[in-house]
Amino acid sequence: MLTVGHEQRLSPQWGRIKSLIDEAAIGRPEHVHVTLFRFPYRQGSGGWRYDRARVGSWILEEPIHFFDVILWYLTEIGRPTSIVAFGTGDAAMSRSLSVSMRFPGGVTASINQILAGFEHHQTVEVVGATGAIRALWSGVMDRTFEPVASLRVKRAGAEQDEAIAIERSGEVFELEAQAVAAVEAFRSGRPIVSAREGRAAVLLCLAAERSAREGREIAVDEL
Repeated sequence: MLTVGHEQRLSPQWGRIKSLIDEAAIGRPEHVHVTLFRFPYRQGSGGWRYDRARVGSWILEEPIHFFDVILWYLTEIGRPTSIVAFGTGDAAMSRSLSVSMRFPGGVTASINQILAGFEHHQTVEVVGATGAIRALWSGVMDRTFEPVASLRVKRAGAEQDEAIAIERSGEVFELEAQAVAAVEAFRSGRPIVSAREGRAAVLLCLAAERSAREGREIAVDEL
């Protein structure tokens, strides 16, 4: 039994967005936008985090989770048809990365990551045919126990948006929840995130790196 660690699916904040989409609270999703503005990565022992030969790809560090939640949110839409990415410097270790994806039916998604900022701020926005969702998460550090988090939705037919109460949100809580859920999943014989789903996110990360390196849009049939 194999499960892939995409802990944002277990977040009471990011996970609640999925349930709102599934409830048709905003109609058919048309666009998903994920942004991360944060302080630079730490050097790591011996500077390994900035050694291309050892680190591999920063896109497989954090953006992979954003690719996963976008695919998760847009499960009913299908897989992307193409992807284009732009970065600064080394395509795999860019301080500023911008990714855009096309999905069937004119649906789009984008990811923007800044690794030259300060503190840790993540935003997820989903625009639907009849409503929209916006969620914010901020902390001094990425693994803070006291983040500031919010989730707001403008439902189909509503005149005003509303705040949705969420439980504690953040990596320190979700990694713990993931460990518990993984044990329960193994006992019941089902993965939290299947290998097939995990592979899909990896392929998009590699395609984004290739697009940024080659300076062109990559069609899914090239993956």
